[in-house]
Amino acid sequence: MNLEQWIRDVPDFPIQGILFKDITPLLQDPRALEEAVNRLAAPYLDRGIERVVAIESRGFIFGVPIARQLRAGFVPVRKPGKLPAETIGVEYSLEYGTNRLEMHRDAILPGQRVLIVDDLLATGGSAAAAADLVEQLGGVVEGLAFLIELVALQGRGKLSRYDVFSVLQM
Repeated sequence: MNLEQWIRDVPDFPIQGILFKDITPLLQDPRALEEAVNRLAAPYLDRGIERVVAIESRGFIFGVPIARQLRAGFVPVRKPGKLPAETIGVEYSLEYGTNRLEMHRDAILPGQRVLIVDDLLATGGSAAAAADLVEQLGGVVEGLAFLIELVALQGRGKLSRYDVFSVLQM
């Protein structure tokens, strides 16, 4: 199945000059959604993943079903003030500004094997921040999986110490 046909370009969103990759058409088609989840999970089926970390908010869409397939726990990474228990956090840069991500302090145990999931790899800032959070807690980043990689933005370079997998390269 050609998943690229289910991705819609939206110019100037969220700000002028950004070409947003809209995954909602893919999410609306059950076959395309299932195929996307299966392709994201496939490289990690036999890797002993214990936690799937997903980045707010579109990463959650893929993170939970991937965690289920891998028989792993799910850990949300969120913007500040969204998690109810004690958190750790890290600042990062993205293609149109800066932000902060947080994770519960007790979400990852030392030595746990972790897969980080998001819908899109652009500049790599949020993914690097999530990897930093995992490593602050002693987790081992086994891989980072993305539905879409925007190759021209070279985010993979920021993640060169890790195993990076993307279903679609655009």
